[in-house]
Amino acid sequence: MNFDFHSHPYTSQRTTVMANNGMVATSQPLAAQAGLDMMKKGGNAIDAAIATAAALTVVEPTSNGIGGDAFALVWIKGKLHGLNASGPAPKSISIEALKERGIEKMPTHGWMPVTVPGAPSAWAELSRRFGRLPFKDVLQPAIDYAEKGYPLTPILGKYWQYAYNRFKQILTDDQFQHWFETFAPDGRAPEIGEIWRSEGHAATLRAIGETDGESFYRGEIAEKIDAFSKKYNAFLSKEDLEDYKAEWVDPIKVHYRGYDVWEIPPNGQGLVALLGLNIAKGFEFRDKDTVDTYHKQIEAMKLAFTDGKAFITDPAEMKVTVEELLSEEYGESRRSEIAGEALTPESYQPPRGGTVYLATADSEGNMVSFIQSNYMGFGSGLVVPGTGIALQNRGHDFSLDPEHHNALKPGKKTYHTIIPGFLTKDCEAVGPFGVMGGYMQPQGHMQVVMNTVDFHLNPQAALDAPRWQWIEGKKVQVEPHFPNHIAQALVRKGHQIEVTVDTGGFGRGQIIWRDPKTGVLMGGTEARTDGSIAAW
Repeated sequence: MNFDFHSHPYTSQRTTVMANNGMVATSQPLAAQAGLDMMKKGGNAIDAAIATAAALTVVEPTSNGIGGDAFALVWIKGKLHGLNASGPAPKSISIEALKERGIEKMPTHGWMPVTVPGAPSAWAELSRRFGRLPFKDVLQPAIDYAEKGYPLTPILGKYWQYAYNRFKQILTDDQFQHWFETFAPDGRAPEIGEIWRSEGHAATLRAIGETDGESFYRGEIAEKIDAFSKKYNAFLSKEDLEDYKAEWVDPIKVHYRGYDVWEIPPNGQGLVALLGLNIAKGFEFRDKDTVDTYHKQIEAMKLAFTDGKAFITDPAEMKVTVEELLSEEYGESRRSEIAGEALTPESYQPPRGGTVYLATADSEGNMVSFIQSNYMGFGSGLVVPGTGIALQNRGHDFSLDPEHHNALKPGKKTYHTIIPGFLTKDCEAVGPFGVMGGYMQPQGHMQVVMNTVDFHLNPQAALDAPRWQWIEGKKVQVEPHFPNHIAQALVRKGHQIEVTVDTGGFGRGQIIWRDPKTGVLMGGTEARTDGSIAAW
């Protein structure tokens, strides 16, 4: 059977998924099922989230891996908890050290942008504090997929091929050979429907599970990472790994039309989504698909991003407080700048991201909003030999200008793009939501929240709605199915509208809402990816 898995000539429709015992929503069907299996074995939403996250490192390596970072919002027993599992720069790195090597701008690939991976610590911390099943059992589905193999799904295959085509042109140094050995073992990218496996990945997950993550940070895996780093005179060391642990943090929020919208505090960019909503809430939006609605949304997001890029970094280095930025007075001040024509805020060029998002919920009311990433697709292009660990390139966002607020410093955390979201009303959980994809994420959060709260769209429709993405200056990209008459009207307001031929750059989201009266779970997933909801 010779199918074109990227051809969809006919209109397709998804509907909201309903369940009452448990639900997992993510970008890969096999990973969603892995999480649901944990709940069927007596685990809770936290166990399901860990199992799903670990499985995603295997079944969607184009967007995340064991060597990446993670963030989580966990609702349990009527309280929301935040977990920041982003890693810092190595303690031995510095702007001066890079410039001595002739590096004037942080590279995209190789060892220089590699920061301490936080994902394994996130899994272990979640399991230790809130999990119900043994940690090693929760990782078993991921181990099985890595060891026995699984068939590539269509969107996964598309981005795997894209990465391979790009990497074979630019990653020619010896340090990158292990990526090709792991992810292109036959001298090419695996094809859609083809079985791929990684025994090294399975062995690493097994070691992490059996040691509660200790092997990765203070054991045999840490030794392998350290040796690989030393071989290429890089900065990441076993001491950096030994000193790391994911950090529990207090989530931040903005009150929006009767709902509280929650995000992880900086160094994450969730603050940008809240800044945008704090500006937008002063406007009245009567209808969704009008030029006035889109214009004000875009303008609010421009201002929010301008502030976010100006202030967000490691919280210890921030010169403005979150409370000041989210104050009513500051929101009103920024709102007053929005008029009938498109603004030109401070410009920047956002890189493309590579991220996975998942949401879980169980029958007891526990819920998890979880996000995990290697950053730009496969990350740095480095794979630790024999382990399947693709190392992230999160440090690429550091500036080598010592006066910049996000300047590289030893042990500092950089501005971070990945953000989980959560919605509550009257101190009760509505549920987790997220939209993955680099700098699209806060823009996706804002659009999903407004689709839900302002325009009363069900979870699936809130995700299906055509999206826009502010790029820089007055440049705004819109999806192919964005209403043409509105695009034309936005041009007349001064926006530079680009209609894309693909939906891949507009984020890939998941939603689970819970009815507080009945406990019924309502889930939506993405047509922009191989999205799936496993429900029970």
